[in-house]
Amino acid sequence: MAGTLSTASGDRAIEAAALRSDRFRLEREADWMRLEAIVRRMEANRLGKIPDEDLLALPVLYRTVASSLSVARETSLDAATLAYLEGLVQRAWFLVYGPRTGFAAWLRRFLGGGLPAAVRAIWFDILIALAVMVAGAAVGWLLVASDPSWYYSLVPSQFTDARVPGASREVLHDTLFGNKDEAALSVFAAYLFSNNAQVSILAFALGFAFGIPSLMLLVQNLATLGAMMWLYHGQGLLWDFGGWISVHGTTELFAILLAGAAGLHIGRAIAFPGSRAVMQAAAEAGRRAATVMAGVVQMLVVAAMLEGFARQLVDNTAGRYTIGLSMLAIWCGYFFGLRRSDAGAA
Repeated sequence: MAGTLSTASGDRAIEAAALRSDRFRLEREADWMRLEAIVRRMEANRLGKIPDEDLLALPVLYRTVASSLSVARETSLDAATLAYLEGLVQRAWFLVYGPRTGFAAWLRRFLGGGLPAAVRAIWFDILIALAVMVAGAAVGWLLVASDPSWYYSLVPSQFTDARVPGASREVLHDTLFGNKDEAALSVFAAYLFSNNAQVSILAFALGFAFGIPSLMLLVQNLATLGAMMWLYHGQGLLWDFGGWISVHGTTELFAILLAGAAGLHIGRAIAFPGSRAVMQAAAEAGRRAATVMAGVVQMLVVAAMLEGFARQLVDNTAGRYTIGLSMLAIWCGYFFGLRRSDAGAA
């Protein structure tokens, strides 16, 4: 008799639980179904078929279903309902709060608009850095023109074997054309790449000191170029020297320009934060500068490829200028001509 009562009590408990679970489901099932329909369409990339009101309601529906899951766990509803709610909440969380873009999508937005937008955002710093670079080249030229001994102070010693004041036109010509000094050219090219990569990184990293070290680095680096321009100009080879260095130089010097401008941008934000707090101004400038530096790294890679292949294969000034000026046009068109409304997303 006791066993029969116990069984009957158990059946009533099960029936009560089932009734409670059914009532729970019926009261909330409409929201669950609506959220599941939205999630299913978003997972299938059918965003165009989702009504605007559903998209607006997505966060609210997610929180509603998450609340249902919490209640279901506390009241020990049936396992099937719990499993269904857990799966639905997990899928909805990724759509509402989780990362919705992979690396490929990020890279597409970065190259497709984010990087050019960041470069344009620091246009004032680019102009300052450009003026400083031109001034640095002019200073280097004028110093060695007034006293050739400055040449040995500005140009690294490993490149003053043949490229020295007083060198004949034939000697300097051979450093630019033919295979006679190919090894020396390769060494010089490797030096330029490593040196400019270091300058780019330092120009950015030292920008936190109000941008002053960044500008000094630009002056020092371009003074070396100015000194060498003076050397080749003395033997009537400035045009050929310009073509030789333009193959990779238009890309590499552009990268240095952007790196210096990025460092200066941070330094200016710290020195002149305006109405913002210093940390806030530095953080905002740092995000823009970091985006620019990501582009600088890619430019240096391109410059290295031009340096390693194009300059060795093209042995005439016209061809070298064609490559160098074409790259300059491409970079300018990319940075200042490409505009997209979603650029700020990168």
